[in-house]
Amino acid sequence: MSPILTRPVREQLEHDRVIRLLQARYKRKTDVIINPGSELNQSVTVGDLIVYPDVVVFAEGTKKLLATVEVETGESVNALEAQSQWARFCKLKVPFYLYVPPASVDAARRLCAEHAIPVAEVWTFHTTFDQVRFTMIYRSPDAPVVKVSAAPAKPAAKVKAKAPAAAKPAAKAVVKPVAKPVAKVAARPAPKAKAQPTAKPKPKPKAAVKAKAKPAAKKAAPRPAKKAKPAARLRQGSGAQAKKRR
Repeated sequence: MSPILTRPVREQLEHDRVIRLLQARYKRKTDVIINPGSELNQSVTVGDLIVYPDVVVFAEGTKKLLATVEVETGESVNALEAQSQWARFCKLKVPFYLYVPPASVDAARRLCAEHAIPVAEVWTFHTTFDQVRFTMIYRSPDAPVVKVSAAPAKPAAKVKAKAPAAAKPAAKAVVKPVAKPVAKVAARPAPKAKAQPTAKPKPKPKAAVKAKAKPAAKKAAPRPAKKAKPAARLRQGSGAQAKKRR
């Protein structure tokens, strides 16, 4: 438990959320027990003192302690916290991992240097929308490696590394002769075709003659022939005409 008794509610909620995410993050072939808020789930004995780190990492199936993790907020990064918590966790002879907000990195590293706290790694956490991202700021060269899963929900899939394929020799460049430009021949205009006279449209056939023909007109009755005059009169007439001519 932290000696700070009055931590802001918002920071306490963020603090507990990060602890639960770290439980899934470190749970890879290990047993991880957390102490969020006022819960006292797992204790660790340092000399005659019993302390409760935020995250306690054991070997899988055993009680062999592998690491301790402490999560701090902006209000809890101070000298009192460093002396009462960080310094004691480092006496367990297991790696001690410290998580602080980005704005408290310089203060945390300064406190570790002033109180000679051999922290294994210093990480920052910041919330982006609904996700919390972790970034490692410092790592001691003597700190052992603790496997951390990238995806908390699902274990990371093993990927078999393929042997690098032998590099193929570079193909020789083949120089092709440059083709000479072909002279363009001007195309002669094609002679215009004579316009053919348009065919006259055929006359449409007249309407069919009605089935019933009209009755033929009545033929005119023959006129009676004129009666011939007597020959004597014709002769007299011709004589009279002759006299007149004389």
